[in-house]
Amino acid sequence: MKGKLLVGIVAVVVMFVTWTVMAKSSFSGNEPYKVGAIFSVTGVASFLGEPEKKTAEMIRDNINSQGGIKGHKLELIIYDDESDSTKAILAAKRLISKDEVSVIIGPTRSGESLAVAPVAEKEQVPLISCASSYKIVTPPEERRWVFKVAPSDSHVAEKIYEFMKEKGVKKVAILTDSTSYGASGREELLKYAPNYGIEIVADERYGPKDTDLTAQFTKIKGAKPDAIINWSIGPTQILATKTWRQLGMTNMLFFQSHGFGNKKNLEMLGEDAEGIYVPLPPVVIGPILPDNHPQKQVIMAYTKEYESKFNEAVSSFGGHAWDALMLAVDALSNVGPDRAKIRDYIEKKQNFIGQLGVFNFSPTDHNGLSKKDLIMVQVVKGNWAIAH
Repeated sequence: MKGKLLVGIVAVVVMFVTWTVMAKSSFSGNEPYKVGAIFSVTGVASFLGEPEKKTAEMIRDNINSQGGIKGHKLELIIYDDESDSTKAILAAKRLISKDEVSVIIGPTRSGESLAVAPVAEKEQVPLISCASSYKIVTPPEERRWVFKVAPSDSHVAEKIYEFMKEKGVKKVAILTDSTSYGASGREELLKYAPNYGIEIVADERYGPKDTDLTAQFTKIKGAKPDAIINWSIGPTQILATKTWRQLGMTNMLFFQSHGFGNKKNLEMLGEDAEGIYVPLPPVVIGPILPDNHPQKQVIMAYTKEYESKFNEAVSSFGGHAWDALMLAVDALSNVGPDRAKIRDYIEKKQNFIGQLGVFNFSPTDHNGLSKKDLIMVQVVKGNWAIAH
């Protein structure tokens, strides 16, 4: 396995070297390779879509400054779905029919991705989603043209439960928001709990715009769980953490879903974040990864460039865009702009060293990741630390 990973790392390095060698190439006479992108740059999920857009544009600029993809300019056409499923569908249709892109990356969230997936299937255009829900690529026979790079909620649920089992946790309370992301997460938490000897003693839900979770936490407090899992994105992640601390419930271990993977959350929470657990992809904790970690080199290169360019910490979400666009570029470099060939190439791709993990796709797995690609971290003194 180590040999295969080494080959994957070498392949990524060779790809970058190849672009550098082609720096003197001319775009003249070569049609550009078109990649579409749908991100939630504005709206309620803008904190996810913004780093995705920045990352994608940074990659595009790098590739074009180094000669493009085998002499073809990378044309990246980005539309903002404004965190709205209807607008995501309209963007996808425009990218396919008007812009005639070869592949689409995004959308940012599960809801918009689930809305766009049928469009990609009908029009037979490869779609590489940046969202989490396993339903985006399931069942695979109905999602032949759809892939995704974010860890699946099933992987996250199992990673949390695996860690809890090691800690001797038996009783758990879950809180989930009513978005597609929260609903899918809740489904997986309920599904996998028995496999790890976990009893769900409280199952509370709330809206993504709720501003008071006192009632939900009061019910949870009465159920006396050993631990609490909150599954949401946006302001409710902050609200849930603060409520847990304000109600004096720190004797119960507190877990956030992978949607918490943004350093800005720690900055907003300050001392209130201390001690919480989060399963995160390696991209978020590059500096503290062991030197022999298979993704270390690729992650640190991205981290240093992104943070110096934008003066903000990398997040899981920027990593989603990196993996999605680099997969698309890898395919374009090897098989050209033919949509069907791109689909077939990605489906067979093995040992792709990304920001989220080491991807191994197959006809029955269009995500290519597992729970092993996640790392359990804990907030210690305002920063991420590998949990033990």
